[in-house]
Order: sequence, then structure tokens, then C-alpha cells
Amino acid sequence: CWEPGAAIRCSDKQYEHQGRCCKRCQPGEKLVSECSVTEESNCTRCESGHYQRGWTKESHCTPHDVCEDNAGLIIRTQGNSTHNTVCQCRAGMHCSDASCQTCVENQPCQRGFGFVAAKAVARMSSPCEPCAEGTFSNVSSKTEPCHPWTSCEGKGLVVKEKGTNTSDVICESGRRSSLSVLIPITAALVTCLVGICIYCLVHADSRRRVQKQMEAEKATENLEHQPMEVDDGLPMQETLLGHQPVAQEDGKESRIAEQERL
Repeated sequence: CWEPGAAIRCSDKQYEHQGRCCKRCQPGEKLVSECSVTEESNCTRCESGHYQRGWTKESHCTPHDVCEDNAGLIIRTQGNSTHNTVCQCRAGMHCSDASCQTCVENQPCQRGFGFVAAKAVARMSSPCEPCAEGTFSNVSSKTEPCHPWTSCEGKGLVVKEKGTNTSDVICESGRRSSLSVLIPITAALVTCLVGICIYCLVHADSRRRVQKQMEAEKATENLEHQPMEVDDGLPMQETLLGHQPVAQEDGKESRIAEQERL
């Protein structure tokens, strides 16, 4: 029993009323009548369009926020008996201030900058931010975010030109890339082989000419040192010219002697 001057201690889900602990209404409800000696607290559900977030002894619920279309607002999360309605700005708009009761048009995000929906939802005044490494934006837009670079590897291709904050990666076939490397190498090898062949042919021809010239000179020397052949049975006599043997026919010497005597 309650005695005057005695301290009353009630739990978090109760409240003190006329010297006794009365039960609070649970979330989503409001108080209709307080407890008495014979009855507990009387609660009822919040009416439509209203909510009560926690345990309460209040006799009314809080009305949901209204997302005014003419203020540029739309419903992000519909409210219920325990939670308020959450509003957000339409696409292409952001909150005019921290209370976000009205929205204003976004300024276009320039090339290299992307629209960040989270910043607009979070009631940031500037929903544009620079595109990070690996992303790009090639348009001026109020709604377009930064897009990731194309994955060449994911498509079985190779990177031909790296992307920037305003342009995507340019891919090309790996086979084509290999050919672009192999073709110059092959051409260089063929050129070297042709050069070697020409060099070998030129030097081989020079060696053949030198060899033929040497053979010709050797043959000439052999002819100069070879003795002259004469027919058998002809007498040989030396002449005063170089002491070379000379053949003379039989009887010719006797005729010459007779002529001299005459």
C-alpha cells in the first residue's frame, strides 16, 4: 500500500499516477485512460496517418510527415503506427536546407563529375562529386552517376587505351594486339634473312671469280713452262735464239750446201 511520503519506483514501461505505477502504452498506441485501483491503463492503436515510436503515457499520436509534391518531395518510406513517413527529393533535385521541407533543382554535374544519390538523400546541398579512379562521366547531367570503366578482361579483350575521368577504357582483341607485335618482329626477321642471303650470294660470287682468275693464271704459267712437242724421227738442232731445239727435214742440209758451192 502507498503511504504519504513513501518513494514510488516504477519500471521504464510504467509511470507513476496517484501513488501507484501505471502501465505505459506500447509503441503504436496512445493512452485512453489512466490506471486506477481496480483497472490497468487503457490504450488504443494510433489512428491512420499517425505514429507513436516508444512506450508512452501520451493520449495522442504524432501525425506522419506529408511529402508535398509541389515542394519536390516524394515518399521514400511509408510511415506506419510506429514510424514516421520518410520523404526525399525527386530525381534531379536536392534539399534546400537541413529540414528538407522543400527541394531545389540540381545544378548539372559537369563531365568528370557524377551525381551521388546518397548525398542528395542525405540532404547534402551539392550532390556532385569528382569521379574516382576507375570511373568516368562523359556527360553533363543532373542525375547520371560516375560509371565504372569497362572490364576488358571480363570480355576476353585487352586494354588498347586507358580510361580517364571523362572517358571509358577502349578495348581490343588480344589476337589483334598479338599480331600488331608479331608482324613487325616477323618483318624484321625476314629482312635480316634476306640481307644475310644477299650477303652470302655476293661473297660466294666474288670467291668464284677470284678462284677462276687464279685457275686461269695458273694455267697460263703451266703453258709457259711446258716444252714443245715434236714428231718422232725429225732431227733436233739448237738455234741461236734462246737455244731452243728446231726440227729439220732429212736432205735439206745437203741441198743447201750444194747451192753454196755453186
